[in-house]
Amino acid sequence: MAKKDDKTNAMRLLDQKKIPYKHLSLENAEGLSGEEIAFKLSENPDQAFKTLVTTGKTGTHYVFVVPVAAELHLKKAAAAVGEKSIEMLKQKDLLPLTGYVHGGCSPIGMKKFFATIIDESAKNFDEIYFSAGKVGHQVKVAVGDISKIIKVDFADIKM
Repeated sequence: MAKKDDKTNAMRLLDQKKIPYKHLSLENAEGLSGEEIAFKLSENPDQAFKTLVTTGKTGTHYVFVVPVAAELHLKKAAAAVGEKSIEMLKQKDLLPLTGYVHGGCSPIGMKKFFATIIDESAKNFDEIYFSAGKVGHQVKVAVGDISKIIKVDFADIKM
């Protein structure tokens, strides 16, 4: 567990809900890809996930969580949330909308709730890694525990 000063919003929420997690951190992670961070932290890249924020044709925002080595399949993602189409949120809009920066976006602890879809491959693991809400910081959480914090659905959304 991290020191109190090192806690992110995501870790504070996990603590608040009494959900066990493992915190991993990497110094100088700025500019590294999710795959590079997973490798440096000795994580299975299929078990390490990235958080992507999108905007649907209706203007609604959605969060998609996919393996770090995969790309979001926009058509599958749109179908999963009942939209005609979706597009990635512009990077400049990420911090004001979610409270997180590019490379440090967590599916939990955002400023407000957004429909969240996790790629169904997460069900292949008891636990997955995802951003703790700060660049270079990850948490390892039981897949079944994520829904104790946010409402999630699972779907085939990766390329």
